[in-house]
Amino acid sequence: MTDQRIEGAALQTEGQIQNGAGRLAGDSKMQIDGKVKEMKGKALDAYGRVIDGLDGLVDKAPAQYQGRARQGLDFARRKPLLTTGIVAGLAVLLGGLGRRR
Repeated sequence: MTDQRIEGAALQTEGQIQNGAGRLAGDSKMQIDGKVKEMKGKALDAYGRVIDGLDGLVDKAPAQYQGRARQGLDFARRKPLLTTGIVAGLAVLLGGLGRRR
């Protein structure tokens, strides 16, 4: 289990508690903040699951590529927002290239 999954679960739980407290107090701002934290926690947990899955694939990769693959995963663990941005940008570029043909 990666740090992202642990942080995501903690943030998700914190958001659920804040949302419930806001509901009890009748404070809509607290409820919205709780929902936002809960969604951030879910996203961070999903990111951690992806990293865990990729870590298993690195072990199955040919030996000559394992070092580079581990470096890429270490980068993704340290910079999750940058990694997500890079992947999203590549998806937009590839999607645009696919439509032109």
